[in-house]
Amino acid sequence: MAFLNALATHHNVSAAARSVGMSRSSAYKLRARLKGEPFDMAWDAAFQCAFDALGHAALDRALNGVERPHYYKGELVGTSRVFDERLTVALLAMRHGFLRDPLPGTHPGAAYDTDDFRGLVDRVRHGPESWDGYDEEDDESGEEDAGEAYAGFADEGDDPDPD
Repeated sequence: MAFLNALATHHNVSAAARSVGMSRSSAYKLRARLKGEPFDMAWDAAFQCAFDALGHAALDRALNGVERPHYYKGELVGTSRVFDERLTVALLAMRHGFLRDPLPGTHPGAAYDTDDFRGLVDRVRHGPESWDGYDEEDDESGEEDAGEAYAGFADEGDDPDPD
């Protein structure tokens, strides 16, 4: 879980791997071995967290601009606010290009979404390594903060694919 949290924070596989005492290549090998499993999905969610933060920063710059200092003979004489929405538009347009197609509604992972990073990390922490043998009762950790940890999960009776 520390690896996934570091990945979400820094968006850097090498740094996240070092933070838990593993190599970058070991992290990628683990992801390849667990392709399509909760760890792999949580990895995507970690990157999504970084894109969301980037989107917020870009949106803030688009809405509020960036203050640019003006100097004359080495002294600050004033500032102006500069707005450039091109970067914002480009970043927000690219965000969805990094996401995978949604899982079929019958897949146990369909109850999780890459926007639910906390829920996916909790699933990796408490659930089995693979989706095989998945049981909704396995997600009932009984911890006091379970409601917060499972925020964003499909509620009992919710069908992620109503068709």
